[in-house]
Amino acid sequence: MLCFWYFLFLPTHLFKEDYSTVIFSKNHQLLGATIASDEQWRFPPSDSIPTKFKQCIRYYEDEYFYNHPGFNPVAIGKAIITNYKTGKNKRGASTLTQQVIRLSRNKKRTYTEKFIELIWATRLEFSKSKDEILKLYANHAPYGGNVVGLEMASWRYFGTSPEKLSWAESATLAVLPNAPGLIFPGKNKHLLQKKRDFLLLKLKQKGIIDETTYQLSIQENIPKKPVAIPQENIHLISHINQTNNGERIETSIDDDIQQQALKSVAKFHQQYAKNNIYNLAVLVIDIDTKKVVSYVGNSPTTTKNEKFVDMIQAQRSTGSTLKPILYMGMLNSGEILPNMLVPDVPTQIQEYKPQNYNFTYSGAISAKKALAKSLNIPAVRMLRTYGLHKFKSDLNYLGLNGVHKPVDHYGLTLILGGAESSLWELTNMYSNLASTLNHYNTNNGSYFSKEHQEASFYKNSILDLGEKSIAKNIFDAGSIYLGLEAITELTRPENDKEWKHYNSSHKISWKTGTSFGNKDAWSIGVTKKYAIGVWVGNADGEGIANMTGVNFAAPVMFDVLESLPENDWFDKPIDELQEIEVCSLSGHKANPLCPTTKEWIPLTNNTTLLCPYHQKIYIDKKQKHRVFKNCADGNTIFPATWFVLPPNQAWYYKKQNANYQDIPPIKKSCLDVNNSVMDFISPNENTNFILTKDFDEQINPIVIKVSHQRSDEQLFWYLDHTYVKTTTHHHEIAITPTIGKHQITVIDQNGNQIKRNINLE
Repeated sequence: MLCFWYFLFLPTHLFKEDYSTVIFSKNHQLLGATIASDEQWRFPPSDSIPTKFKQCIRYYEDEYFYNHPGFNPVAIGKAIITNYKTGKNKRGASTLTQQVIRLSRNKKRTYTEKFIELIWATRLEFSKSKDEILKLYANHAPYGGNVVGLEMASWRYFGTSPEKLSWAESATLAVLPNAPGLIFPGKNKHLLQKKRDFLLLKLKQKGIIDETTYQLSIQENIPKKPVAIPQENIHLISHINQTNNGERIETSIDDDIQQQALKSVAKFHQQYAKNNIYNLAVLVIDIDTKKVVSYVGNSPTTTKNEKFVDMIQAQRSTGSTLKPILYMGMLNSGEILPNMLVPDVPTQIQEYKPQNYNFTYSGAISAKKALAKSLNIPAVRMLRTYGLHKFKSDLNYLGLNGVHKPVDHYGLTLILGGAESSLWELTNMYSNLASTLNHYNTNNGSYFSKEHQEASFYKNSILDLGEKSIAKNIFDAGSIYLGLEAITELTRPENDKEWKHYNSSHKISWKTGTSFGNKDAWSIGVTKKYAIGVWVGNADGEGIANMTGVNFAAPVMFDVLESLPENDWFDKPIDELQEIEVCSLSGHKANPLCPTTKEWIPLTNNTTLLCPYHQKIYIDKKQKHRVFKNCADGNTIFPATWFVLPPNQAWYYKKQNANYQDIPPIKKSCLDVNNSVMDFISPNENTNFILTKDFDEQINPIVIKVSHQRSDEQLFWYLDHTYVKTTTHHHEIAITPTIGKHQITVIDQNGNQIKRNINLE
């Protein structure tokens, strides 16, 4: 019965304290720690104890540690005699094993308690090895203030891990637990040094260290004050602490990249704060390993300016950051070609009227250039063609979990920032697209089933990409490659505009974004090796005039980029591409009338039309008018090929393309009547209008009417060079212009136009 009691006397777990959450870089540099729930700095137990500290603690606290059964009878006898003679408790006899028990029980020191400690110590010796007992002591010994354990003390007092401590530093930490309240570093410096040097002398006498080591060690300074635990990575540790509370985490963070990102954020924060912009965040992901190598959740701002908000995880308006995804999706589905012209004209879809950022129009522009220039109108029109449900499904597959509402909630604004996502999700998305392309090229044209996944924070986590397959996940490698190539052509920030002339500059695919009201500025870029995400703005949602992704987020991204190792560019996925002839002017598949050039497009079945803009017409001898075979002498009619855009596109296109020539007007003799093909019915030239109001004090519009020879002709209406409306069959519009002089212009599908001046009073 007594043996059974003795066997059960020792608890299974001696220590039940809570621990700090501690994170290290992949190079074992301390990145940060949380304080335990009992307000103690206590690192989770370490698996090993450095040899230097083992020797120091043994020769200072318990020289015969490896020889006794948990207590030392000789030491107990000597202590009794000494204390009896002096009448005071001047000498103790506790072994390291007994001290472990005392630390675990934390009871008042009485003779009864010491007897219990002795019994527990012998029981502990049966259940643990000597080294395990030593680890228990090192992990739970007090080191002054609220510092507990060797590892925490090593970082707190010397700013390094226990393995890197010198003999003098190890000796200092060996003597501290003996009287942590009395000789706390920074206080009683001479007493601490005396105890340390006593131990170093003993180590020399025992042959543990030589004379040279001893002499050098006693010259080392005693720590003056504690070293602060790193605070610049508070958002990273807070995020990890949510799932790994009280654990020791070896992260994938790269020290050099993290430090550079922190410097970049601090530098730009100082600049941007002058513009009342207080928050920045940077995320860098290694594309090959899908691991986070830098995580800076916010700038070193003030509590008033939300310094503790992790802006990497915050859901914010996406701005234009999703446009490349739509471009890749339409390439993948065969609905566009890279240089195919898309309309960029004033557009109204039901009640929605998108505008380009600079409020100008190109008329028609290649899809690739529209993406590079981040034009809103072409993007909205392309999304309408592609389909909202399909696009939202793509985004969800790619990991944008913030886009979770029904498509009717977003409408076509989805492509312009009508949805919310986080820097974490967006950077992961671009990283996964880049890794899909890399893996396709390095795995003989295969895709991985688990390509699209979140990046990991953990150094030793195993990357599971799933099964190989020739079937694509969502976009083929060719579409991804062409999409990334398209966004290398963005204009870099003003202070980096000469970047192409620098041999050291990195090639990067990147996309900026600016949310409505200038509340969020984004810049996300990928190289073959890294994905870099930057967000700039105010955490409280305050917008700042003129704050854009290009001017504020991109400079931060390029600053981080320049600190990264250079790497090669993406290989072209030849097996997922085909080279075809396209019209050199329209970018469409060439029809027989087109001047042609060759272009790489995805291997997928492309459903776009042959070039609809090159037409065969007949012109007169002077090449000033169009004629038809039934209204002209055969000797005065000449065939010609003409590039003809729809009038509403041509109106703006020719302003930016000096080589564009309007199609010649039809010769009057070829019209059904001697008059023009169309004319105003009302008003008359230079008519004066007096604006009137209705009973609700609303200004009544004026009505403009036009007739055209062909009843099915489309007419394009402009007020003072601004597109208003398109009409078919019934050519009448109602407008409410401002007071003053105005010009009405109407153009038909063949380029014929009429103008009328009016005056409103």
